[in-house]
Amino acid sequence: MSLEAHKSTAPRQLRFAVITISDTRDASTDRGGPFLVDSVTGAGHAVTLREIVKDESAEIEAAVRRAVAHAEVDLVLTTGGTGIAPRDVTFETLRRVLDSEIPGFGELFRWLSFREIGAATILSRAIGGVLARKVVLALPGSPKALRLAMDEIVLKEAGHLVAQARGPAEAR
Repeated sequence: MSLEAHKSTAPRQLRFAVITISDTRDASTDRGGPFLVDSVTGAGHAVTLREIVKDESAEIEAAVRRAVAHAEVDLVLTTGGTGIAPRDVTFETLRRVLDSEIPGFGELFRWLSFREIGAATILSRAIGGVLARKVVLALPGSPKALRLAMDEIVLKEAGHLVAQARGPAEAR
């Protein structure tokens, strides 16, 4: 099946979970989560689950598992915890938890980011994968990086990703 045929069967309106991962942010200081909510809803999709969790492996895993288990969630976005600081454990946690990885997501994000910030892009450990037949994309916390990811990757491919993760029987 051609790329165009795949995309033509993809859902047009999606339901997202947005999870902020941070030891220092709360609802009043979080910038990444609100940016993602605005980006998703501005593109005509819905946010059906919103959460802020500490940068602790158990909390991240529990939040992501809750999100993929939620019947009203098609795709999970996380923001924060993707750096290389000792407290940033999102990458390790998701890599262990995901059923399968989407290596091209992180690779493409870093390639696009390189055009804007140069070699500093090596500090980003954005990761994507599938868990329980739902797509999970871990993004940085910076609104500038989030804008790049959402505009250049996520919003362009979200429906296609969801359809592929669901498999042929559910894609329609």
